[in-house]
Amino acid sequence: MGSSLSRPFYGPSIQIDPSFPYYGGRTPDSIAEEIELAGFRSVHYFVVNEHVIQEKLIDAFHRRGMPVWAMAIGNGTFSTDRFPSDWPSWKMRLLKETNDGFERLSPFSVRYVAWKKAALARLAAEYPFDGIEIAEPYFPEWGGIKRGVYGDVGPLAQAAFRDRHGLEMPDFVNAGSPDYYLRSVETYRKWVDFRVEAVNGFLDELINGRGGVREARPGIAVATWSLAIDAGPDSIRRLREEQGLDAAAMVARVRPDMHVLQTHWPDWTRADLPADYVTRYQPFIDELRAQFPDLPLSVQADIGSARHMVKGGRWLSGFSETASKLGFSSWTAYEYHTGGYMYEEKPAPLGCTRPSKEEIVVTFNKRIDERSAASAGNYRVMDDGRLVPVRWDAIEVDGNRLRLRSGQLPPKPLQIELRGIRDAPDKWLFKEKRANTISAGTTCPVPGTDE
Repeated sequence: MGSSLSRPFYGPSIQIDPSFPYYGGRTPDSIAEEIELAGFRSVHYFVVNEHVIQEKLIDAFHRRGMPVWAMAIGNGTFSTDRFPSDWPSWKMRLLKETNDGFERLSPFSVRYVAWKKAALARLAAEYPFDGIEIAEPYFPEWGGIKRGVYGDVGPLAQAAFRDRHGLEMPDFVNAGSPDYYLRSVETYRKWVDFRVEAVNGFLDELINGRGGVREARPGIAVATWSLAIDAGPDSIRRLREEQGLDAAAMVARVRPDMHVLQTHWPDWTRADLPADYVTRYQPFIDELRAQFPDLPLSVQADIGSARHMVKGGRWLSGFSETASKLGFSSWTAYEYHTGGYMYEEKPAPLGCTRPSKEEIVVTFNKRIDERSAASAGNYRVMDDGRLVPVRWDAIEVDGNRLRLRSGQLPPKPLQIELRGIRDAPDKWLFKEKRANTISAGTTCPVPGTDE
């Protein structure tokens, strides 16, 4: 299987969820600028709600030549806003119920599959996304039978298995039952294969089915996702058995332009996870390359979903280097503003521009705090080391941008000294972290203007 995926999709990429406060109250262009300056070449836009898409943000990335994937979740939703009234009938059933804010939905629900297909087709047709990907299409969960978070075991799954094989679903609770999954081995084997077929058939219908993504938008890039885990030599078999994941069968069925290996939670939740951990995903890589040598592969990490495992800039650089050495065409991480660099690095100017004689725009490496930036005493304008008296008419902050206006600015090249400016902990995921303040003596050259 080959791929026509263009080069802009390759290289470092990042996931963003625009619903986080870090992205609110600022222009789309400031978001795109910050992420581009951080070194990323493409973006995975986390679609929390298929009906709420910030098209201007997509456009802002496009103006910078950065492709944008629409990254939808396959096995459930964080938001049921605008769902049909009968959506509860789509739910998966687990061995025990969970209340974690995520609604797990069943691929055996004809209504859910039809709704999801229409929603993704509409995303592809109405918004200028460059690619569509369905992350987490699998069943819960690693070690799920023992932990009780195993599914789908509800009436939808039972009926589908009965229709397919004329058998009742294995019993996963009563060890004394003749239908207990470890006793009824042949039925359980059919059940495992049935779940793999369900995952891959679900994806195939969404992407390739009548009225699906490819029909709605011929030529749009498609990526499939599956999990990878460092759990010993049986990892591939266990993922197939426990979560219905068979990456090679998935690729063969869906025919994507890229496949992404997502780091499983037993790995990413480790506080001591080394930056080169993906070397232990080699069996997953080898399996796919043996059958699809020309298919671009990507790998996804988590850099900050939990306090104890936040990963900093040095760790991410090591991860990137490892991904490149292993031959991955791209890599991505969840989620841009949750990485350790957000908590560790001081705000620093990356450049100063002069849109007009009366304006200076300072671009920072991260979002800055509006209150600290509002103090006029934090700025001194210098001309060859001499202080230029300036009264600021306006000081404005747009995310990572600072705009200073004064009618007293001379048109010649200048230097501006910055101090007292802090970053924005109130916009971070973990808000108890302390603010960082710009280094003392920080300066930025300001070009002259002919106006």
